[in-house]
Order: sequence, then C-alpha cells, then structure tokens
Amino acid sequence: MKRFIVGALAVIGALSVLVFFGFMLLVVAAASSKPSVPGAVVLELDLDKPLPEVVAEDSLAGAFGQKETTIRDVLDALEKGAKDERVKGLLVHVGQPGGLAEVQELRDAVKAFRASGKKAIAYADTFGEGGGATGAYYLAAAFDEVYIQPSGDVNLTGVAMETPFAKETFAKVGVQPRIGQRYEYKNAVNTYTEQTFTPPHREAMEKLLGSLFGQIVRGIAEDRKLSEDEVKALIDRAPLLGQAALEAKLVDGLIYRDELLEKVKQLGGTDSKLLFVDKYLERAGRPNTGGDSKIALVYGVGGVSRGKSDSNPLSGDQTMGGDSVALALRKASEDPKVKAIVFRVDSPGGSYVASDTVRREVQRAREKGKPVIVSMATYAASGGYFVSMDADKIVAQPGTITGSIGVFGGKMVTADFWSKLGVNWETIALGKDATMYSSDADFTPEQWAKNEAALDRVYADFTQRAAKGRNMPLEQLQSLAKGRVWTGEDAKANKLVDEVGGFPKALELAREAAKLSKDAEVHVQVFPRKKQPAEVLAEMLGGGAGDNSEDEASASVRALAPWTPVVEQTQALYRLGVRLGLIRTESQALRAPLPDTRW
Repeated sequence: MKRFIVGALAVIGALSVLVFFGFMLLVVAAASSKPSVPGAVVLELDLDKPLPEVVAEDSLAGAFGQKETTIRDVLDALEKGAKDERVKGLLVHVGQPGGLAEVQELRDAVKAFRASGKKAIAYADTFGEGGGATGAYYLAAAFDEVYIQPSGDVNLTGVAMETPFAKETFAKVGVQPRIGQRYEYKNAVNTYTEQTFTPPHREAMEKLLGSLFGQIVRGIAEDRKLSEDEVKALIDRAPLLGQAALEAKLVDGLIYRDELLEKVKQLGGTDSKLLFVDKYLERAGRPNTGGDSKIALVYGVGGVSRGKSDSNPLSGDQTMGGDSVALALRKASEDPKVKAIVFRVDSPGGSYVASDTVRREVQRAREKGKPVIVSMATYAASGGYFVSMDADKIVAQPGTITGSIGVFGGKMVTADFWSKLGVNWETIALGKDATMYSSDADFTPEQWAKNEAALDRVYADFTQRAAKGRNMPLEQLQSLAKGRVWTGEDAKANKLVDEVGGFPKALELAREAAKLSKDAEVHVQVFPRKKQPAEVLAEMLGGGAGDNSEDEASASVRALAPWTPVVEQTQALYRLGVRLGLIRTESQALRAPLPDTRW
C-alpha cells in the first residue's frame, strides 16, 4: 500500500511538471504570434500616474499582468513612431505626471515627435479638481492641441515647497537630535534640529523654487504663444473654469472624450486605430537595436545602499545596490562591442561607501577606453551626484535636482523618551566606544569629536573628487558644495553638469565620445540583461545562483528577501524608527531628502 501511494504521488508530480511546461510552451507560442501594427494608427498613452525609470530586474510586474510602461518605453515608441508611416498622430490623457525632470523628458519627446510633421493632442477631463495641476498642464502645453471636458478646470496655481520642522516636538517627547552636517546648506537634518528655516536653508530653497517656477512659466509661454507676464497673471488668477481657460488660450476646446475620439479619427482616417504606445513598441520593435556597435545602458535608480540592488518583486520599488550597479558597469566595460556607456541616474543618494563603489567602476570604465555619459533623471543629488561626477559628460534636465555635495551623520538620543515611558535600558559593553552610536546616551565629547572628524573626512573626499572629476579648482567647487542642491539649469551655469537635456542628448554624446557618426546604427543594450519571468520565478524558488561573484545571476536580488524598512521614509517626517532610535542608519549619509513639492 505504501509503495502504491508513493508511486501515485510520483505520477501526480510528473504530470504537474508536464502541465507547467506545457503552459510555458503555450505562453511562448502566444508571444511568438503577436499581432502586427495596423496600417493607420494613432498612438495612445494614459499618464494616470508617474512613469517608472526602470522596472527592477527581479520584478514580477508584467509576468502575470500588464507590464509597466517606463519612461524609456515612451521615448523609444515616439522616436520609432515619428519615422513610421503607419503612425498618424499621438493622443495622451494627462493625469498625474511625475517630477519636473520627468515631465521635461516627456515634453522633449513630444516635441521631437511633432517635428516629424505629426500631430500630438493632449486631453484631460480636468487639470486639477480641488488641487493644483501645474505639472500636468506644463506637460500638456507641449502638445499641438489641449482639450478638457466642459466641466473641467485648469488649476495652474504655481509651485510650492513645504518643509516640516519638528525640533519642539522632539523636545516634548524626549528625543534629542545629535547630527552633524557639512555644511550649512546640508539642510535635510534641519527638520529635526530647527523650528523654522535657517537663512542658508531659506536661501537655497527660494533659489531652487525660483528656478523651477521660471522653467515652467517660460515653457508654457513659449508653447501657448503667450508672454511670461501673461502666464504669471493666469497663475495668479487660477483656478480657471473651463470657459475662462479657453478664453485665456490655455486650452483649444471644451469637449468630451467621445467627441475627442471623433476628432482624432481625422488624423489617420476613418479606418485608423488607437494603439497604446507599449503595444506599439512590442509590435514595431525598439529603435537603436541594429549595428555591430553597442552603447550600454546602465541604470542607477533609488537610494544608494551597500551590497546588492534590492526591490519589492511585486511593486518594483528598488534601491541602487553598489555591488550590483558596479557589476553592470564592469560587465559593460568588458564587452568588446560596447563603445560607450550611458549611465542613467535617478537617486537622492545614500551610503557614502556604496556611492564610492559605483564611482570607482565609472572611473575604471573610462580607463579601459569606454566613455561614460551620465543622464540624470529626477534626482541625482548627494550620493547620486557622487556616482556621476567622474563621467566624461553629465547631462541633466533643467528641472533635475542635483548637487548636494555634502554629508550628515549622527544619531537620535532617546534616553528621556524611554524614561517618560518608564523603560530603563541597561547596557553592558566592552570597548570604550562600543555604545558610540547607541540611542540611549548622548555622545561623549570625545565621541562627538570622532563623529565630526568622520564627517570632515567624507566631505573633504567628496569635494576633492568632485573638483577633479569636474576639472575645477577646489575652491570653486567648495563654493558650490556645502550640501546645497541645484536645479539642472543652475548646475549647468555652475559647471556641475555639462549639458541640459534628456536621454536622447546623452545618447548623442555617447555616439560622439565613441567616435561614431550621428547616423550610425547602434545597439543600445541594457546591462545587466533583463531577466525573463521564468528566471525570476527560479530565483524565488531558490535557484539561479552563479558560479562566482562576477556572474550576473549571483549578483541578482534575492526576490524572497527584500529589505523592508521598519517605517518608510516620508518627506513630511523622517523615519519614525530613526527618530526614536529604533533603527540604525548610516553614520555618513550622502543623501538629499527634499521637502514636499506641490505643483
């Protein structure tokens, strides 16, 4: 009987395996028989939420549902569509775009598409209902025509930054921030140590906000053929009801979606079809996939951390692991067909050591004769700037947040907090400084001196390397450092970046650096190679380890063990666990958290 049961289980197991592989074969067969692009199409995009820079390589997003559309997907689809005779136009529903740099990247792509002679139409039911929609409208203004439905508004209300200050709150609950900073503009810690803006903090934020606001006003004025003063006056009048927005020339018509679709048919004829940009890209293929010469594309997205890149395999949230990104750069530089590397950075920073791990591989790639062009996205500040500064060229959007060349580190002292709760911590330690970073006691004078010396060392290293990387006198670099953040526009004026633009500009510079002609066919290849869903599943089940540390498989994220913070960082308040001393943080942090921006 026992033998029979074992045999039956073995048969069931074998059948299960056969069914699974049969299912996988059906999936592959279905993928190989994908439909073609109709003879006349209008590309469609729904921007109901910000687009991700990249989907984490270990993410299952798309394996069992709709694949997320990335910024690069949209850029490639519009580049391909501009040259495709089957593509007659573009229709975009503008909802909630991301940060200013992301909006500018999309604006550039739309304008390049329009330059091919094809029309682009933006539509929204309303630009803001009970809230500002300046960013959404700024994106829409780049299109040939902008429409809202008759009940819609245009809440072009401007830009604001909100920064919480909680010094008195910490004092009331018995928490004492003991954090050093280099220097007065490294204002991330001011939320904990101040009750209002310090003069340098206010100066930096006003300059930052002024630059962002100026970019938006200039862009809308140019796009809608208004003067900058007219745009500013409209911002002060907003929110504008539908008819008022039409009279102010902010929109081209008040129509419902069904009426809009009838209008869109005129672009490609009555037989034209709407086709989402991601579906078009799947069927038509990406541009820049031919030729023997490769340009590597390496992503550095998320807070910088030591070790492997990390992500939530379902949501796609991720960190920039120093070891993983360094490996991708190393693999790209070792590929003989790779002629240049585009390093796409979107990070507010993080670990000093991990940032230096990545910076070193940028340096080594250049030493091997592989030019490195950094393309900055929404953020490339603090550690995000550290990993970028040794590149041959740095490209940033005007609205990119960059710089923040500085450091902070220390701890939150929570002894009084626990005392108020009736909790008494007793410590037994060996080593004079074993409890140096314990939250239960303040630094001794000697320990504080050591903390300050460590910050001095990191700051000196950061500024010296930045000055060398940017080919700038140290004194000049130091005047731009002190932890201060800049927009890409101001960073260009201060020579912290080389060019203003997006990914296409970085690709152009990579061609030039590789001494390839402007029209030469190149193959843009992402390093590391994107894993297929089956590979991700194999890793989740415990397989997929490489033979050594140079294997891509062994450097992949362990999908079932994502690092999850006890309390996620928010822009309104620092992680509660850190403030209460429950979570240990890096003592030397190259990070530039920013206030909440409303636009």
